[in-house]
Amino acid sequence: MPEPAAESATEATPGPPGGHDETDFGAEFLALERELSVFMRRARASSGELARAVHPDLEPAAYGLLVRLEETGPQRATTLAGYFGVGKATISRQVAALESLGLITRSPDPDDGRASLLQLTSGGHDRFTRVRDARRAKYARRLASWERPEISELARLLHRLNSLGGAEESPGPRG
Repeated sequence: MPEPAAESATEATPGPPGGHDETDFGAEFLALERELSVFMRRARASSGELARAVHPDLEPAAYGLLVRLEETGPQRATTLAGYFGVGKATISRQVAALESLGLITRSPDPDDGRASLLQLTSGGHDRFTRVRDARRAKYARRLASWERPEISELARLLHRLNSLGGAEESPGPRG
């Protein structure tokens, strides 16, 4: 009986999911890089506008903390730092700024008296909600020609992209 022919190395070793490897920088990856670059520039500019709409002295980076606190309710600063992938010193500066503007407050953590929970103040919530609602109305106008499933798919894909993290691109948490 003849022996079966040996498989070549490429046949025996399946490629990565999606049919490309990390050295394959085809047109789709160049287009992705270009579109993400434009998207991030616009997002940074928008973040500044949103922050100033909440309070003229609010830093754009701190706006994301308001978003997260509104979504989740009271959180520890360390939990927020982990979520955003930043160091304690960075969160501490942003929290101090938000507190000084009267947008958030601290309360003792009932599960650990040594820790504090951060939450939006009533005024902070009102200001944030007004800006968020205006932003959503703007998105709705800009995406009026899109079908709802397309918007859902975009949100799903952005979530998937954000879930990849960025540890390989950054040297680690910094203060």
